[in-house]
Amino acid sequence: MREILNSNKGVFPVVNTKSRVALAKTEDRKEGVSASLKALNVNPAKGKHVLIKPNFNTADPTPGSTHNDTLAALAEELWAMGAKSISVGERSWPRTRKVMELKGVLPVLQKLDVRVIDFDDLKEKDWVEFKPKGGHWANGFRVARPILEAECLVSTGCLKTHQFGGVFTLSLKLHVGVVPTERNGYSYMHELHTSPHQRKMIAEINQPFNPQLVVMDGIEAFVDEGPATGKLARGNVFLAAKDRVAMDAVGVAVLKYLGSNDRIMNTKIFEQEQIARAVELGLGAATPAEIDIIPADTKSADMRDKIAEILQRG
Repeated sequence: MREILNSNKGVFPVVNTKSRVALAKTEDRKEGVSASLKALNVNPAKGKHVLIKPNFNTADPTPGSTHNDTLAALAEELWAMGAKSISVGERSWPRTRKVMELKGVLPVLQKLDVRVIDFDDLKEKDWVEFKPKGGHWANGFRVARPILEAECLVSTGCLKTHQFGGVFTLSLKLHVGVVPTERNGYSYMHELHTSPHQRKMIAEINQPFNPQLVVMDGIEAFVDEGPATGKLARGNVFLAAKDRVAMDAVGVAVLKYLGSNDRIMNTKIFEQEQIARAVELGLGAATPAEIDIIPADTKSADMRDKIAEILQRG
């Protein structure tokens, strides 16, 4: 990410602060969470009320949805970081509580003392309306208030493609779940999924809030179709970052590394509409040169080098 230093005493140069993305090569989710967070070396959770936004769009097996083991390992790490409280907040299809029941995640969360915030149950006042200038939503969009007011927002998604117009669904697309399916008779999801501007609209959802941490489970990935079901590949990788754009750029590089569909393989990473629009909005790194991929350990170094080369090529 770029930081401009201003001074009334003269002109100072632009200082480039790279966005760091930690990469852990592993076949174990608990190890992947731990190793990627250790390599990233940040602790935004200490003394904070933490809200985790998972990928519970549906109850389909990972990478269709966040693996219960990933969520449990992430909660354990956040408690170890000194979190004051931990909640999981989501809006799913069908209804969120049903998806969580089908996944069998509720007993897991209860055991870990993690509260559930079901966005389906939010009152009207807790869906906050945004109408950003220059946006591609017809009448703006709404965001769940718990997302906006979270002291520490942690987002965790899965590595996969998206066959219904998104092209890929990583950390930017993950946040479609902070917008209601419909409100007051208006279907936000119908507008999103039928618009020719869908990928730009996905990026725009991310404007009103900023996760302090993003963790991506790539042990298994969809390299075609998705987001609920698709062509599986073994990625054996976990990623962690603070920057959503850097995370998605590296995630797309991993999809290229695994061998994906034409929309992934034949488009430059920073020319993907989700990423390009997010860059326009100033949400994160603007070029591959602004991203530093950090290997979690020696066994991750070779994969890190290959992904970094793909990222730089675009």
